[in-house]
Amino acid sequence: MAKVTFKGNSITLLGNEVKVGDKAPNFTVLANDLSPVTLEDSKGTVRVISVVPSLDTGVCDQQTRRFNEEAANLEGVTILTVSVDLPFAQKRWCGAAGIERVQTLSDHRELSFGEAYGVAIKELRLLTRAVFVVDKNDQVTYVEYVPEATNHPNYEAAIDAAKSALVG
Repeated sequence: MAKVTFKGNSITLLGNEVKVGDKAPNFTVLANDLSPVTLEDSKGTVRVISVVPSLDTGVCDQQTRRFNEEAANLEGVTILTVSVDLPFAQKRWCGAAGIERVQTLSDHRELSFGEAYGVAIKELRLLTRAVFVVDKNDQVTYVEYVPEATNHPNYEAAIDAAKSALVG
């Protein structure tokens, strides 16, 4: 399993670590209107799955805004941000932040995504910071479990991986 800390403290990640080359695990999360969303719902597109502990924190806010900006230059790419924030809070945050190109999804109910992708933090019932790129055929082409959950991911590497998956 990936070794990750949260504010310098070791944490336990639940579920299975996902690796490049794996078939992307399916999951069920909730959209802002409480409708279920699965990986299958975006099949046929390249997916960037940005995972954050909570949209109401500085780094998570910046991460989601950055991917929202990048989405303007990534035709054919679906960008999903997954957290355990309640769908109502995600909707409010997106409205206040002007986020329109990223779909925020809530894993609060079952931790389906968190356990499928090995990002559920046992001690906090939050998701650790990570980024996954999944190609049109549901193959994982990029994985980053950010070693310190309060730090930023490597945005450039994730965007480059998404662009490569578009042509690959």
